[in-house]
Amino acid sequence: MPRPTRADLPPQRGEGWVAVSRSGPVGKGLTADDARAAAKLSRLKEPAQVIFFPTDSTPPLALPAIFDRARQALPDGARVWLVGGSVRDALLNRPVHDLDFAVVGDGLSMARTVANRLGAAFFPLDESRGTGRVVVIENDQRFYLDFAALRGDDLNTDLAARDFTVNAIAIALDGRVLDPMGGQADLKSKVLRLCGPSSIADDPLRALRAVRLAAQLDFRIERGTREAAREAAPLLANVSPERVRDEFMIMLGGRKPAASLRALDSLGLLSLIVPELSALKGVAQSAPHIHDVWQHTLAVVDYLEDVLAVLGRAHDVDAASEYALGYAAARVGRYRGEITDHLAAELSVGRSSRSLLFLAALLHDIAKPQTRAAEADGRVRFLRHENLGWAVARDRAIALRLSSDEVERVAAVVAHHMRPALLSQGEAVTRRAIYRFFRAVASAGVDVCLLTLADLLGTRGVELGRDEWAARVDTVVALLDAYYKQPEQIVRPPALISGGDVMALGVPQGPRVGELLEAVREAQAAGDVSSREEAISLVARLREGESSTD
Repeated sequence: MPRPTRADLPPQRGEGWVAVSRSGPVGKGLTADDARAAAKLSRLKEPAQVIFFPTDSTPPLALPAIFDRARQALPDGARVWLVGGSVRDALLNRPVHDLDFAVVGDGLSMARTVANRLGAAFFPLDESRGTGRVVVIENDQRFYLDFAALRGDDLNTDLAARDFTVNAIAIALDGRVLDPMGGQADLKSKVLRLCGPSSIADDPLRALRAVRLAAQLDFRIERGTREAAREAAPLLANVSPERVRDEFMIMLGGRKPAASLRALDSLGLLSLIVPELSALKGVAQSAPHIHDVWQHTLAVVDYLEDVLAVLGRAHDVDAASEYALGYAAARVGRYRGEITDHLAAELSVGRSSRSLLFLAALLHDIAKPQTRAAEADGRVRFLRHENLGWAVARDRAIALRLSSDEVERVAAVVAHHMRPALLSQGEAVTRRAIYRFFRAVASAGVDVCLLTLADLLGTRGVELGRDEWAARVDTVVALLDAYYKQPEQIVRPPALISGGDVMALGVPQGPRVGELLEAVREAQAAGDVSSREEAISLVARLREGESSTD
């Protein structure tokens, strides 16, 4: 092949030797032999030449200040490199919050030393692999600094054992970038490529990670990596459910969840995670639906991302330029701060309510195949599919090893996702109806409100009528107004009387006492009762009515 020159190659960070093949840079090292060895790791059959790059004027990487503090806290003579996703994100000028360090020696003791010198918290992550974590809080930001022993005899071996080339780049303590797998070239080309042919077989979870990272970074997965992921799909059964859950939930809560779901499906992975979804494909629906159940589900997930974008804390003018989303942003946007906080809240450490909402969206019509019925005129109906669907969703959430609170949230959203649509069919939503809604769904009501907007968009698409959309949005506004502005008046009215007060009126102890107290609370929410005297009078009237029918 023609001998390449430095002018033929993309800019390289730091001084070193670069191995070049026909496909471009394929390895980098501090010496020519290091570069050749790196090239053999990443491109076994391609001949390569090496070129020396002197120090250039590339600006330093935008690493957070905690990197310098951690570097200064290391023991003298420590052989440590910053590796993995933090390096990738720094090279892409993305925010970096978590720092992963590869260490010659014991990562646990290194982490403990750094934690002591920084006055930070230390946690052992994996004692068998010598991995420890330092947690630093600076300016209300939490940084995780993980220190792990090298996997293999040297840094090159460690990097070659990682998942993708873009995650196999290291930064030395003096700032030099070490890239034996050619990850920088793949970053520039926006390509996700395995470090080696057995990378996914070695850890099948990497098939899911490939899909998640491609969506997160807006990269394409190169053909060989896609084929490896498809071939390794059956091996996903050997991965712990907890690891699958974590990767899947991060994917749902991240960028482009619908695109990720389509990619998982094309690779044969989705049916291994949520097998119930396969039955949705090809299940036809009557008008006003424009999609079958499976395509509708994906459309709802797509639209949900759009809805959340226009209701985010920062108003996205471009995203709200389309009429339906713009109208929703104008009417519901008054609660964008509260909605953002709700979605960011964690029912279980490390998993946001946002990811649970997307899981509920994925499962909201999960029981339609079982409830499908064709009427005499050919119209297809799925009556009360939510009544069966919540149980299916609950069982899948349990199988994903979600916490009991998370299981309850997902099941509640699926069980009640039709309620706002029913409320939208009448006149203005009454206070009594709003009270009953939140009595049924509790804190999941916010999620149901968001899902119903995406559900209607996914049902009608471009055929959505303005009046129908306005009615649905107005219903959501009425519900959220009560939840955020009038919680004690409508959603959770304080008790005016006790069970003892009810029994003093001659009601024997038992379930009827609770029923009467609930009748009082509902009357409070409706605005019919506002004092203790009125509450007691209501109970007395209800008792009289019961007596007259005995």
